[in-house]
Amino acid sequence: MSFTDREFRDALGQFATGVCVITAEVDGILLGSTVSSFNSVSLAPPLVLFSLARTAQTLPLWLKATHFGVTVLAESQRDLSNRFARGGADKWAGLAPLRGKSGVPLLRGGLVTFECETYATYEGGDHEIILGKVLEFSRSTTTPLLFHGGRYQRLHSDEAIETPPDMDVWLHGW
Repeated sequence: MSFTDREFRDALGQFATGVCVITAEVDGILLGSTVSSFNSVSLAPPLVLFSLARTAQTLPLWLKATHFGVTVLAESQRDLSNRFARGGADKWAGLAPLRGKSGVPLLRGGLVTFECETYATYEGGDHEIILGKVLEFSRSTTTPLLFHGGRYQRLHSDEAIETPPDMDVWLHGW
């Protein structure tokens, strides 16, 4: 390879993403991890994925989770992103999770929350890729928290860039 790990990470950081906190409860332990590696996979069945580093202390618990939640964070939730991005067992201190229909813990106030049933897991280099089948979701109309270039970012405008009406369905391969 003609590049370092840092150079590769910086290049990947040019892809702007939303910020999500993935949540679950396993053996009575509340789990939560901030990720920017969240993607849609399939409409039928409705599948999403996220990935976690194999070095994550809680990875064995995540791999036991039968259900998980995804909260797409709102711009006002930067502190939650920081809280769940760090290691340690006290991430949920002072927070009361909202319980989804499946019992999965969710965070309040997000842009979107998804309740998922674990569908499959795959090895992905130094990460584990976890697919989930979406069982439920709810949406709000707040502004998203964005991540680009290693920093939180804001949308500069609510003005959409025009998309040809006959092309909209094809822009994302759907």
